[in-house]
Amino acid sequence: MKKFISVLLLLCIVLSLFSCVTESKDDEKKRNREISGFYFNTYSQISTYNDDSDEKIESYVKTADEVLSYYHKLFDIYFEYSGINNIKTINKNAGKAPVVVDKELLVFLEYCKELYTFTGGKTNVMFGSVLKIWHDCRELAEEGSGYLDPSLLPTADALAEAAKHTSIDSLVIDREASTVYITDPHASIDVGAIAKGYTVDVLYKRLLADGADSTVLNIGGNIRTIGLKPNGERWVTGLKNPDYSSDEPLICRLKLGSVSLVTSGDYERYFVSGDVNYHHIIDTATLYPARYFSSVSILADNSGLADALSTALFCMPYEQGLALIESLEDVEAIWVYADGTVKSTKNVEFYSEK
Repeated sequence: MKKFISVLLLLCIVLSLFSCVTESKDDEKKRNREISGFYFNTYSQISTYNDDSDEKIESYVKTADEVLSYYHKLFDIYFEYSGINNIKTINKNAGKAPVVVDKELLVFLEYCKELYTFTGGKTNVMFGSVLKIWHDCRELAEEGSGYLDPSLLPTADALAEAAKHTSIDSLVIDREASTVYITDPHASIDVGAIAKGYTVDVLYKRLLADGADSTVLNIGGNIRTIGLKPNGERWVTGLKNPDYSSDEPLICRLKLGSVSLVTSGDYERYFVSGDVNYHHIIDTATLYPARYFSSVSILADNSGLADALSTALFCMPYEQGLALIESLEDVEAIWVYADGTVKSTKNVEFYSEK
């Protein structure tokens, strides 16, 4: 991640960290711990209010470091690592040979295929050939401090050609042989829309099993709360306003029980060309950055599902997204339009700070 995008992301995360928990008499008991690695190209933090010893807290941090490090390597599309076959390895062998992988990667990719069907193809991990074109544009833009000459934008023909190599059926998973194979030599996997949320859910389950309580995970802005505050109150977090020019930094404040909160937005990773912002969330239908909303936030117990849904809903009309959310239990959504209009599912009111 280059300097331009990294600075934007860091600013957004810092805002999230400062608005994560309201002040109360319990705040003096809060202990924050930074996760040492820059996993998933972002910063991570654990905040806890519980009465565990410092030794126990550090064990939680160690667990987080181990989980985030392992899954960061497993899902990496740019680099390979000694002793592990990851997404990069699979992509490198597209059209050549199946790759033996860890069970964790098999299970994850099977889940990705389920999400593809569930979201009508809006979350497609086989969209790598198209996403690479836009990633390369962002790389070029970073060399120009975030600006890209319009002549260097991808052509519709180039995007259409790349889209020919995005079939989910080209991803073949063999549980018995523990292999993954991409049958199309021009296709590639990109798990950016799901990977971080999925990893947060794995970490949440590990920490819960270790006895963690009254704890907040902030993994690059993906929030996962564990239990309640010691006084029984829910956690309070601010939902960021995508419009940085507004005098209001927050759209609203939400009170969270033990739940995940994930947001997809057009205001963190983008470049400018002409007078247009080109963000990183690409609509599988148009092959261009989705323009329905400025942000979509999902509240759900499963962080991996929340991550996938926030991307999927960002790339579909409100009515279609609402129907999808209403087909699920205990999942809520908040849509923020470019003009500042906010819509939400009816049960978001339960989370709203009065």
